Amino acid sequence: MSVVKINALTVPAEMRETLEQRFASRAGMVDGQDGFEWFELLRPIEGTDQYLVYTRWRSEDDFQAWMAGNMKAAHGQGGGPGGEGGAERPKPAATDSALWSFEVVQSNGPKQS
Repeated sequence: MSVVKINALTVPAEMRETLEQRFASRAGMVDGQDGFEWFELLRPIEGTDQYLVYTRWRSEDDFQAWMAGNMKAAHGQGGGPGGEGGAERPKPAATDSALWSFEVVQSNGPKQS
């Protein structure tokens, strides 16, 4: 059964656009990862300052392989102290994060006509 990883990112109002631009610039970097099934960036509408980064994986092992390898490159964590090639890393857009893990027990989609 698939696993879902939700990264809850606390993002101040003044950094929302920055966060969304950073995700847009990395769009598609996870798509080819073995076991990757789905991605969504969820923007809060009201009542919270937390964005949710939703990913769905075929298995926990597939997610861990992404974390150990390509995730670091996608987030500029390869190379020197500033990321790829030692360039200075930009200030984080989020002030806090928490990773939630779930196993998919039931999943439904729209009925096909």
